[in-house]
Order: sequence, then C-alpha cells, then structure tokens
Amino acid sequence: MTARIGTINRAFGLRMTGPGGLYNLGNAMGLLGGITLHIAATPQIGGGLGHGLEAALDYLAGSFGAAAITLSMLVFFWSGERYHRAWKDGAPPDPVQNRAGDISSGIGALLLGFGLFLMDQTLLAATAGLLHAAGKFGSALPAAWQRLMPHGAPAFRGIVLLSRLPAILLVLFEAQAAIAGLPAQPLAASAVLLLCYLIWLRADLMLMRS
Repeated sequence: MTARIGTINRAFGLRMTGPGGLYNLGNAMGLLGGITLHIAATPQIGGGLGHGLEAALDYLAGSFGAAAITLSMLVFFWSGERYHRAWKDGAPPDPVQNRAGDISSGIGALLLGFGLFLMDQTLLAATAGLLHAAGKFGSALPAAWQRLMPHGAPAFRGIVLLSRLPAILLVLFEAQAAIAGLPAQPLAASAVLLLCYLIWLRADLMLMRS
C-alpha cells in the first residue's frame, strides 16, 4: 500500500513538472471549487444528496451558457493531456502533441467565450475567449507563418498571457469587494479563481520554452 502511494505521488509530481499537468490541476480546482461553492450557495429545498446533485447539474448545464462553459472545460482537460504528452520528456516538446494541445485549447477558448457571451460577460468573452483562442491558434501555426508576425512565436504565447489579465483583475476587484463586505462565499470563490489563474499563468510561461 505504501509503495503504491509512493508511485502515485511520483507520477503526480512528474505531471506537475510540465504545463499539461499544471493546466489540468487548475482546471480540476476550478471545476470542483465552482461546483462546491454553487451547491453551498443554492437554497436547500430537498434533502442531502438530491440537493447536491440538482445544484451540481444546474451549475454544469442549467443554461446554454453554463453548458457551453462545461463543454469548454472538457476540451481544456483533453488539451492539458496533449500538453502533458508533449512535455513528458522535457523541452523541446513533441511538436505534434504540442500543436494538438494548442489547437484544442483554442477550440476550448472559443466555447468558453461563447458561454461567457451568453451569460452577458462581454469583456471576458472577448479576452478569455476570443483573444485567448487567437493566441493558441497562432501558436499552432507553422514556424514559417509565425515568423511573419513581429517577434514570431513568442508573440502568440504573449497574447495568451495578455488574455488572462482582465479576468485576473476582475477577480482581484471582486476579492477586494468581498473582503470589505466580509461574505464568506464570494471571497472563497475569488480565492479559488485567483489560485487557478496563477497555476494557468505558470503553465503559460512554461510553454514559452517551446
């Protein structure tokens, strides 16, 4: 049993050395944290497990926007696995798997942007959605095409980093407002989101090495 736990810990540690593992760690934290906080914030009508399942389903697919965001998260998980396979032997990454990660991440960003737009989050739809997708799709272009843009490939990775900033600033603003009012759940949601974004930023920076 101890040996099995040690093997699991080593496998987890190896995953966290590359961008794919970090992306999916942030994805899992965001998804589970969002569901948990939504269940806690939903008025309890029924009892126990039934209430939790109903609230979780509402979070995941309670509207077209929520369903689009949930679908985007599934694509992001798949993308994270592609990045993990690309970087499992370190830098330089496997170009085919790395490009597959970029393309699928771009598709996930478009789905996320669509979901955010349906939820009237226009700024985040444009930045976390469209701008992020542009950076990812640009990073997947052949090297000869990337060189046509000033600063080449790093410029597209930089666009991905830039797309994160509005969401991070919004989370910090919401955290400040939550601290001032001292409600527990908004503050917890802001803390979870901020931690996720810091993990994703770390993964973004690691991809710059490709």
